[in-house]
Amino acid sequence: MNDSHIISIAQIEEFIKVDQAIKFKAISKKEKYLWIDNVLTKFGYLGLRKKDKGVIREYIVKMTGLSPSQVDRVIARKRKFGRVFLNTTKKHKFPRKYQPSDIALLIRTDNAHERLSGQATKRILFREYNEFTQIEYQRIAEISVAHIYNLRATRQYRSQSLTINKTQSRQVAIGKREKPSPKGIPGYLRVDTVHQGDYEKQKGLYHINLTDEVLQWEIIGAVGKISEWFKNLWGMLM
Repeated sequence: MNDSHIISIAQIEEFIKVDQAIKFKAISKKEKYLWIDNVLTKFGYLGLRKKDKGVIREYIVKMTGLSPSQVDRVIARKRKFGRVFLNTTKKHKFPRKYQPSDIALLIRTDNAHERLSGQATKRILFREYNEFTQIEYQRIAEISVAHIYNLRATRQYRSQSLTINKTQSRQVAIGKREKPSPKGIPGYLRVDTVHQGDYEKQKGLYHINLTDEVLQWEIIGAVGKISEWFKNLWGMLM
C-alpha cells in the first residue's frame, strides 16, 4: 500500500472523510504489518496526543481491514518491542491418539453392553485385546476412564450410538405420596415427617407420625434418614 503522499495527520483526517465505503487490501499479511509499523513510526504515534492517536488508529483500521481491538494489540506490540511484526508462533496441539476407528469400537462395545459405566467399559476394552487377542482393540485397550467419556461426547459417537443416555441411578419407591382412600377399612396410614434440623454439622433426626386414617390409631418415632433401610426397620418394630 503506497500512501507516501500523506505526510500529516490533517491529511489523514481529510482522507478518512472522503468515502467511508473505501476498503483497501494488502498483498500479504507480512506487507500489512510492515505498513502499520511504518505508519506508527512515520507519525511518531507513541508521542502523539490522544485525539491524534485516535485518528491514526482509525486510519489503520480503514486501510488494513483489522478490527479496532486487533489494531490496539498491534500497537501494544509496537510499544513493547519497538516494532510491529507478524506473530507466526503456532499454538501447540497434542497429537490425536484415538482415531474414528477407535470410536467405532467404543460404539460397538457400548451398543452390545447397553453402555456400562466408564470403569466397566475400560475393563471390557482391555480384555478384548489382552485376553481375546482382538488386534483392532490394541490402541483403545489402554484408554482412561475419563477419555471414554470424552469420546462418548464426540459427534461420531452421538450420531451412531444406540445408548447415549447417561447412567441412571436406581430409584427405590418407599411409598406412594397421595391422600389415603380407605373407604372405611382400617390399615390405611397417613405418614407425616418433620426434620428437626442439623446442629454443628451433625445431621438431625426425622420425626415420624403414623396415623390410621379410619381408627385414628397413632404411633410416633424418629429415624436417622428417610430410606429403604429405615422403612424396613420400622416394619420389623411394628
